[in-house]
Amino acid sequence: MTVISSIAELEALYQPAPAPASLVKVSPTVTPEYARLIEASPFVALATSGPEGLDCSPRGDKPGFIRIHDSSTLMMPDRRGNNRIDSLRNIVRDPRCALLFLIPGSGTTLRVNGRAHLSADPALLESFAIEEKAPRTVVVLQIEEIYFQCARAIMRSELWNPDHHVDPKDLPSAGQMLAAITANAVGGESYDKSWPQRAKETLW
Repeated sequence: MTVISSIAELEALYQPAPAPASLVKVSPTVTPEYARLIEASPFVALATSGPEGLDCSPRGDKPGFIRIHDSSTLMMPDRRGNNRIDSLRNIVRDPRCALLFLIPGSGTTLRVNGRAHLSADPALLESFAIEEKAPRTVVVLQIEEIYFQCARAIMRSELWNPDHHVDPKDLPSAGQMLAAITANAVGGESYDKSWPQRAKETLW
């Protein structure tokens, strides 16, 4: 196995150097064009870092759920989940985080790197309420850099091509995975049967 152990070795493999378009697209603030991407996105991957290591967590809501507070600040409600709060624990201890926005049907993605903190301000939480249910916290991200990513990864994966969508029945269910990892102590068929109603009641 050949291990790359220096930046010089790495850069030698990736020639020619990045084209100007790959570099000038980086902005320290939200441009009007980048704002349109944020407002169209119903899904982001949130990457954080903490003492236990790295974490990447999915975040989804109605399009535009991440609020542009000002040109340097984004706000994301933390909707109901499993209460592991891995990402939130990390942010409390290490503010560095990143977002990757996906837009269904579009090959363009948007990347944001910055530093975040959590807010439990009652008025702010209430401003994010849906069906009279407010999030418990809001992730407030101070942008350090924001830029779009070219569409090659989406094009290669054919992510939005319905002809390539996987039938969920061909994959293990949540109940099956839980049962397998716990020797049937947790999960199973009853878990899967109750999931749709449980999700409906706890979505917000």
